Amino acid sequence: MKIAAIAGSNANHSYNRMLLEFMAQHFKDQDQIDVIDIRQVPMFNESFKGDAPEVIKDIDRRIKDADAVIIASPEYNHSITSALKSIVEWLSYSVHPLTGKPVMTIGASTHDQGASRSQVQLRDILISPGINASVYQGDEFFMSNVTSLMDENGNITDERTIGFLEKCMNGFRYYAKAIDRMNEEMSK
Repeated sequence: MKIAAIAGSNANHSYNRMLLEFMAQHFKDQDQIDVIDIRQVPMFNESFKGDAPEVIKDIDRRIKDADAVIIASPEYNHSITSALKSIVEWLSYSVHPLTGKPVMTIGASTHDQGASRSQVQLRDILISPGINASVYQGDEFFMSNVTSLMDENGNITDERTIGFLEKCMNGFRYYAKAIDRMNEEMSK
């Protein structure tokens, strides 16, 4: 499966970007995971007129070319990051690549709750009018205390965590294929 994976942080050091890069390597025999870095995305401003910036056009194309999307959301102040909210705004303004697209939310955090609140908030945003993503409601993957589960090279070191990530991905693949079939039938 071809998956566009968005790291929801514009920080230079991002555990969520590292998580997606780990997944791209770990699942390379099953999936082609394209990790999208949002550090160059300008803050969304609804006063913007004209064509979307080139960086947004590139992300739009990469998502449209994918079978599914994974968004790795950090959690700041019990919420998604401003950078992630900004990219979602861009992707629902003049371009709409998430409409009908199967999306799974995941997250990693240095704290005990492991981005659980940001994932709930992100799911609500993704199903709103103008975005209309098909959000996966199966197993939720969030890594609490990520510094104890990931080494300095971005490798997950805990076998139980890897096993649960594999279970989540298997469920998401099944879901994404079903949504893609449904979208295909509806477009006929």
